[in-house]
Amino acid sequence: MTVPDTHPRTHRTAGPSAPARALLSAACRTPWGGAATGLPGAAPVELPRVTGFVTSRFSPLVHSVATECLGAPGSADDLVGAAGPRTGTVLATMFGDTVTLDTATRRLTEGQVHSPLLFFQSVTTSILGRLGQSYGITGPVECLSVARDGAGEALSAADLMLEQEDIDRVLLVGVELAANERATWIHRRITGPDGPDPLPDGDCAVALLLARTDEGTGRVLLRAGAGSGSPADRAPADARHARFGWLAPLVAAAEAVRPPEGGPVPRPVRVPGRYGYVVAPAGRAAAPAAPAAPGGPA
Repeated sequence: MTVPDTHPRTHRTAGPSAPARALLSAACRTPWGGAATGLPGAAPVELPRVTGFVTSRFSPLVHSVATECLGAPGSADDLVGAAGPRTGTVLATMFGDTVTLDTATRRLTEGQVHSPLLFFQSVTTSILGRLGQSYGITGPVECLSVARDGAGEALSAADLMLEQEDIDRVLLVGVELAANERATWIHRRITGPDGPDPLPDGDCAVALLLARTDEGTGRVLLRAGAGSGSPADRAPADARHARFGWLAPLVAAAEAVRPPEGGPVPRPVRVPGRYGYVVAPAGRAAAPAAPAAPGGPA
């Protein structure tokens, strides 16, 4: 179910005085097979299985993109390591795991025995528990579903989590499944001038690892209050990103962290929303930013 953002979180001060955040790593997963050719995160349709999760691609998708972002647990590429207790997690999704919820509901209405696995994975953040166990991540967890400016709200949640003295890093995962019949009906019914954000063309996820800038220099920075956040900034600068719906600003940010081989130097990414977030290479974070992704319907 899509709900408005009514969480009474304290909004941090935007502008030149707002501390920048470092983007240490990023990953995108677009498991559309041939349909994803030329897109960020293009991958085969089949996803690696995750023990204990069945039927739905939601949790395997989160697991896949998070593992790519963080590196294999316990390996030389593991970006969490001893920082697990000081690492938080934010999961953002508009509709959540609609496949699990609809499958469980269908079984119930048909009088079938309810599957314990479906009960477990019907909790949207259950896969985060698996990731936390693998990486030793024991910091706070936040899950949000926002109809409007989802990318900006997700970045704000991660940004605010880094204000806590005992948190140095935050794993942010944005994920959406291809809209099924119910999600499509709801989305069309509430579409209007104030939202909701567009949905992606299919299953996709993006992960960003954010940190305090005093932890390291950071090649790419996130700064609040550097963009205008005006409705005119919602058109994508890169036509490819439009296919990612509300996830597009996060995908563009991931490309800024991991530019395609042989591609142009990443431009600043302006994230639509009330916070005026801009993602840019260090030294350019406060510069005027080209619009990079849609945050709502035209």
